[in-house]
Amino acid sequence: MKKVGLIMGSDSDLPVVQKAASVLKELGIPYEAHVYSAHRTPAEAGAWSMAARDEGFGVVIAFAGMAAHLAGAIAANTTLPVIGVPCKSAALDGMDALLSTVMMPSGIPVATVAIDGGKNAALLAAEILALSDEKLAEALIARRRAESEAVLEKDKTIESRI
Repeated sequence: MKKVGLIMGSDSDLPVVQKAASVLKELGIPYEAHVYSAHRTPAEAGAWSMAARDEGFGVVIAFAGMAAHLAGAIAANTTLPVIGVPCKSAALDGMDALLSTVMMPSGIPVATVAIDGGKNAALLAAEILALSDEKLAEALIARRRAESEAVLEKDKTIESRI
């Protein structure tokens, strides 16, 4: 199975990265996590993203706050799918990161999830990998079924209270 790269612009993004990592771990998807800044370590971020396909990665999830240029910098250097996760910061509550991540120029796509959406980023990465992995596709179907059943149980509980 291909790996998922979890690249954060700063270790302050780690709590959001950990949400993604726990989903990947639960689904049995191998991953690696690194800290590379698009602005402070651009050469290292570029070198990593240029080598990612050859290193066995299938999807990259880039986590960044504030200027949030990381996902775009990664996407500029690879044709692997890149999922951007804008992270909240003290300034602007993450809206700056969201806009910086989602507003990519034509030709360099970045899929973008919600602010601090590490869990959904991991699930989207899993769905991409599941296109060529039937066992993973089945695990995602089972996960959705379990989530559906949990909601229906809550419905029954609420119905009995009202």
